[in-house]
Amino acid sequence: MRRRREQIAQRWADEPLFRTVFTASRDEAVEAGKAVVDALARVADAQQVEDPDAAGFSAVREQLARMGAARSRAGLSNTQVSSELAALWPPAENLLVAESDQASPEELRAWSTTLSVLLGTLRLVAMQTALSETQSLIDRQRLQLLEVATPVIKLWDGIVAVPLIGTLDSARSQVVMETLLNAVVDQHARFAILDITGVPTVDSLVAQHLMKTVAAARLMGAECVVSGIRPAIAQTMVHLGLDLGTVKTRASLADALGHCLHELGTNIVNAAPDGAGRR
Repeated sequence: MRRRREQIAQRWADEPLFRTVFTASRDEAVEAGKAVVDALARVADAQQVEDPDAAGFSAVREQLARMGAARSRAGLSNTQVSSELAALWPPAENLLVAESDQASPEELRAWSTTLSVLLGTLRLVAMQTALSETQSLIDRQRLQLLEVATPVIKLWDGIVAVPLIGTLDSARSQVVMETLLNAVVDQHARFAILDITGVPTVDSLVAQHLMKTVAAARLMGAECVVSGIRPAIAQTMVHLGLDLGTVKTRASLADALGHCLHELGTNIVNAAPDGAGRR
């Protein structure tokens, strides 16, 4: 493989996997092919042709991930990318057979089998790397969605609110706490409202997270008011034995805002229907 390194890389540069990924220049595709050949040779030297965790593959994992991601963005499935990787075997086999024209049929079959296993392991490495990259992307997007789904709204000077909608789990509850505490610091808020009107139910772990959020906000110098507690959630909290004696609660977000404004010494009055007076 090392003796035929240049020729193998040249042929691989014309295969769809390399040709469509390295579009800037053919030389770039050839260099990428040489790096893969070198990795395969190191794995073969170590006699680890069936081991996807072989140290020789470490040098090309990032490159394989980039190639797989590029083909996925082009609309190819993992099966199609795997097929493009399988297409690298015939050019390499033909060159190695030509290199070994003095070998016996048994030796040629053994070399061909070894090369097939080696490239099969390379396909496995590429698929593992692609799946790992995909999972990392999913995790990042999930965190971004959690942050987007947990907005902090400034209702008034010194008052921020987090309106929660949908199911709360432990991960989202943790994001709620971090987001709210950051907002308390950034906005110099004296009051923080947690509105759970849109939360259908909570379990014991989530309820404890909410209580910890209230306590953490208090440590940051802000009073936390929980609003919109549904009857079912109230019963759950009572059954769990949670002490709500120190937690300010209000029936609705409007009531919670009114409480916070009152505590700030701000009076809200309604205009008369005709605008002639106030009350």
